[in-house]
Amino acid sequence: MTTLRAPDTGERPSAREFFLRAPAVGPALALLVAIAVFSVFTDTFLNPDNLSLVVQQSLVIATLALGQTLIILTGGIDLANASAAVLATLIMAKLALGGAPGFVALLLGIAATAAIGAVVGTLVTQVRLPPFIVTLGMLTMLTAVAKLVADGEAVPTGDALLTWLGTRRYLFGGIEITYGMTLALLLYLGVWYALTRTAWGKHVYAVGNAPESARLAGIKVNRTLLSVYVVAGVIFGLAAWQALGRVPNADPNAYQLGNLDSITAVVLGGTSLFGGRGSVLGTLMGALIVAVLRSGLTQLGVDALYQDVATGALVIAAVVVDRVTRRNG
Repeated sequence: MTTLRAPDTGERPSAREFFLRAPAVGPALALLVAIAVFSVFTDTFLNPDNLSLVVQQSLVIATLALGQTLIILTGGIDLANASAAVLATLIMAKLALGGAPGFVALLLGIAATAAIGAVVGTLVTQVRLPPFIVTLGMLTMLTAVAKLVADGEAVPTGDALLTWLGTRRYLFGGIEITYGMTLALLLYLGVWYALTRTAWGKHVYAVGNAPESARLAGIKVNRTLLSVYVVAGVIFGLAAWQALGRVPNADPNAYQLGNLDSITAVVLGGTSLFGGRGSVLGTLMGALIVAVLRSGLTQLGVDALYQDVATGALVIAAVVVDRVTRRNG
């Protein structure tokens, strides 16, 4: 089958066309600018220990944002991703505390988040409920269930497997990394490959861009949407495992703003809230931007409330840019 291509006119694409084709470029440039600014105005920002800490602090949110990216690419949103991950940490910790093997506790925790994703996906595809409403209700339910399971207290995690991702190693004798970082990198590479090199990934973008056109093209839209919510659920379960590696306690009050932070990372990473455009590389850049911003402003002595103001302003600016770009596209 011959593929027809537009003739090469020799003209270079405009800046707008370039950023449309490579949405991760803008976030990458913003990240480099932020690093450069904070390295000039602080003495410790470029310290290897500080950079390692920045990455570790962004780890759980970056993984939550990865699953959030899949959902937002389809035109949906998940307000319950962090609460699902918190519930999974409690399930894992409770089972381990009760004598269950760590491997079984881990699998059941991930299975729980996958099941939550399946329920949300079914309500979205079969009952035709808006993702915002479904996940808002799920957020309220899961937050309450987590507190009931924990009985209002943090649950200690003594199992070696459940805290294994917090194990530290050193590259080149001085750069601290954890197994949790390695898992996050593998997850991002895996999802990147699935989105860019498989038919499933093409279907995800098609559904987010124009669901009716995707349906007419023969794509099983409901099946694709359901698979996205289940895959995202599995990723949220792995984020729970990372959280236990960072802090070996399952706290029902942890990551209360994790859902919003993950959405922030996705939006700053250039993924459109209207679906159909974005990349996991951009999301990774977005998560790092948030972590770099908070770390740098903290070292400059800026109050945490003003940091929230700055982050919120960045999110609004990113959405405005996306809206204008689409309108002029």
